[in-house]
Order: sequence, then C-alpha cells, then structure tokens
Amino acid sequence: MTNSNTALAVLITIPLSHYCEKARWALDRVGMPYREEPHAPLLHRLATKRNESGTLPVLVHGGSRFIDSTDILTHADEVCGGDLLYPRDAALRREVDALEEQFDTELGPHTRRWAYAQLLPQANLLRSVWSRGVPRFEASLIPLITPLARRLVRAAYKITPESAQRSLERVRDVFRQVDERLGDGRRFLVGERFTAADLTFASLAAPVLSLSSAALSIPRSMPCLPRCANRPCACGTPTPGSSRCGCSRRNASVHPPHLGRG
Repeated sequence: MTNSNTALAVLITIPLSHYCEKARWALDRVGMPYREEPHAPLLHRLATKRNESGTLPVLVHGGSRFIDSTDILTHADEVCGGDLLYPRDAALRREVDALEEQFDTELGPHTRRWAYAQLLPQANLLRSVWSRGVPRFEASLIPLITPLARRLVRAAYKITPESAQRSLERVRDVFRQVDERLGDGRRFLVGERFTAADLTFASLAAPVLSLSSAALSIPRSMPCLPRCANRPCACGTPTPGSSRCGCSRRNASVHPPHLGRG
C-alpha cells in the first residue's frame, strides 16, 4: 500500500445491500483496512449528499471518493498491489471486466426487485432487516420511516407481481449462463483462481439464495438453483453460489438484504 493511501478507508454502506456486500467482501479479500459507516435506508441520504453521491456504497480513501462498487474493487486491488481481484493478463482481465459488468447490470437489479417483492408485504420483517447493523438512533427511526420507505422502494424499482416474475426469469437466465460456464468442471469463472467475477456473482446472487433458506412466507417460485450454487472453490467452500467463500478474510452470514445500487 503506497504512502499516499495509508489513511484508514471509510466504507459508507447500507449494511444489507448486496452491492455494499460486494464492496465489503472485496476490501476484506485484499486485506485493505477500513472502517464501515453503516446507515439505515432513507437516512443514508445524508451521507451520500455529503459525499456527492446518490447511492451506496461509497469508499472514502486518501482524499478520494469512489462511488461505484466496481470502482471500489478496482481501487482496492490497485492499492494492495494488484492481481488480487483482477488478473494482470490482459485477456483474462477483459473477461473478468465483462462478467462483472454483466452481473452488475443484469443480475443485481433483478435479484433486488424480486427480493423486495417478497419482503415489502411483510412490514415487521422489513423493519427488522432494515434495522440490522445500523446506529441505534437510526434503528429507532425505522418504524417511523418504514411506511414511506416501502412506497418509495416500490415506486423506484417498479415492483409489481408481473415485474417481479420477469426479474425472476432474468435471474434464472444468468444462473443458467453461469452454470454452463462452469459445466466443464472449472472451479472459477475466469482462469484458475478467484476473481472479481466470482465475487460479484456471489454477492449479487445472495438475495435469492438467502431468501430461499430463510423462514419467510414467500411463494414457491424460487429460482431453480444451478450446479454452481454448490460448486466448491479451491479452498473447498461453495462459491460462487454462496455469498462468501471460506478463504475470505472474514466470514459473514447472508440475511435478506436491503438492496441498493452500487
């Protein structure tokens, strides 16, 4: 890590966002020290406005701000020496970049919409998951802001039974593509080791995978999980179908998330 980047990084999050988990996992993976600044939905707007962003995660480090999860991964990889999440080989790097972009745009938004379609009707559960990991004062406000937040989320993500079903089909399509890619027996999506492509898929697939194992009153319409959901990585831990592989610096269970764009 260079002298210009020795200051402790600050990762501003909504704790249960799958895009925030992507950034959090990446920082853990490369061993970059950071402090997490968590916020509740809606209340996070104060932090994003302060940092000239409309979304989370945001990484503040060395006088710079990174306001996209992919930018955060790229920065963390470079600061910690490179070739950790992104291969130095140009052809492999292009492959990783393409998959990461695909998962960011084709998987993350649709797992978010489908998960919210299941969670929004369950107000008590929604208040519970939005309160996890946030400062006590913000958690105390969740019961007050939940009615407004539910309406805003439904409108912002255009959530209807029909749109949720379409999103579920999009998720299944991505799962099938990943399953086909892993069909030759490879353990990782690109090359012979874990990269940003594996990390992004696992993080952004987490909403449907975690809801499938949670004790929720949801329809029997879960995605048919592909073989990749239980395929072990080199360390013997399921990935990319699990949110975290055991070779990450710390393990974290996946809960039904608040799902933001990053």
